[in-house]
Amino acid sequence: MKRAAKPVKTGLLTLSFILLLLPLKNFAGPVSPPEETGRPAGAITLRQAVAAALIHNPELESFSWEKRSREARTLQLGLLPNPELAVEAEDAAGSGGFRGFDRSQTTIRLGQLIELGGKRASRVRAGSLSQELAHWDYETKRMDVLTRVAKAFTDVLKAQNGISLAEELSGLAERTLKAVAERAGSGKVSPIEETKAQVALANTHIELERARRELDIARGTLSATWGETAPRFQSATGFLDLVAEVPPFEALARRLANNPDLARWAAELKQRQAVVDMELAKAVPDIKVQGGYRRLEESGDNAVVFGFSVPLQFFDRNQGATEAARHRLVKAEAEKRAAEIQAARVLAETHNALQFAYSEAMSLKTKVLPGAQGAFDAVNEGYRFGKFGLLDVLDSQRTLFEARGKYVQALANYHKAAADVERLTGEPLAAIGPEPQNSGGESRP
Repeated sequence: MKRAAKPVKTGLLTLSFILLLLPLKNFAGPVSPPEETGRPAGAITLRQAVAAALIHNPELESFSWEKRSREARTLQLGLLPNPELAVEAEDAAGSGGFRGFDRSQTTIRLGQLIELGGKRASRVRAGSLSQELAHWDYETKRMDVLTRVAKAFTDVLKAQNGISLAEELSGLAERTLKAVAERAGSGKVSPIEETKAQVALANTHIELERARRELDIARGTLSATWGETAPRFQSATGFLDLVAEVPPFEALARRLANNPDLARWAAELKQRQAVVDMELAKAVPDIKVQGGYRRLEESGDNAVVFGFSVPLQFFDRNQGATEAARHRLVKAEAEKRAAEIQAARVLAETHNALQFAYSEAMSLKTKVLPGAQGAFDAVNEGYRFGKFGLLDVLDSQRTLFEARGKYVQALANYHKAAADVERLTGEPLAAIGPEPQNSGGESRP
């Protein structure tokens, strides 16, 4: 019986590649995606998937419109109050001597509200900071989308490896059945063993079909990140076995400030303070000045009229709104502390998951896979000489391919956890720890 064939190697460039391609450390604003602007087709790379998601993702598109909406709102907040035109006719269209307009007084007057206390400036500042918050919300969503792309891309590569393993196992089962059939025909083994081999082959066909369905689901999930319900791409390429030692937790924790979920709180606190200032400014009364021209028809004289009005702040000095704004500011400070604690907790959990996935992958590669391969080769060689039965052969096959499947799963878990860590720190792992190394070598998933 032949040695298990080496499958086609596929792989993944993780979110590290995305972050190096699209540096987000300072989150200065939306950056231009790579040159690829169409929806991917054929064999795609992670770069193409990222470009398509950044351009076509419906969630990102909605956030960009929110940013524009807040820009327009800030423009509106900075506009001056409109002047007022008033036209009055007195002592006209009455009865007796006031019939008609012969004794009327006609006044044309312009009025303008003059805002005091820095109301307009405080409104504009609050609006500008709200606009900045929209930018941070966009950055947060963009990082979420990039992370989803990296994870979905990983799932596609894992599913492709699953198909490779299932096809290889199916081919191996066919060769096993052929060998058993020959031995059964010559009377060396019982015909029951041929039936067992047929059952094993049928099971591999079921596993192959399951692997194909998983690939279809993974492809659909990835294409959904750029708004496609039916994927047009056929396969994904990269390096699934490109892994690196996990940086210490302390090195990652120091970079939590780069996380847009936390970085936004500086703007949030400024915006809440700006709202407090805006409410305080409303306590200062505004002045409305008026001036105009009056025509007295009876005497034929003209006169200038002018005046002003000021509200008397006896009762409503905007006390309630000001106090509410102060409470919202204190609330934001508490929410900021809670967000920092939550981010640190999630980072610790994700770091543990990343460390476990790395350790599992290395153990499978260096200990489990060589042993399973050696046992598989020895049992197959022994079966040819009658030293082992068919059950031993099938068991060694199952052990080897289960180990290889676990290795692929561990690599996928590593890359997904790495994407989560990079989402939290805002930096690629390659910029924090050692350079990624190809863990595959001569081993095979």
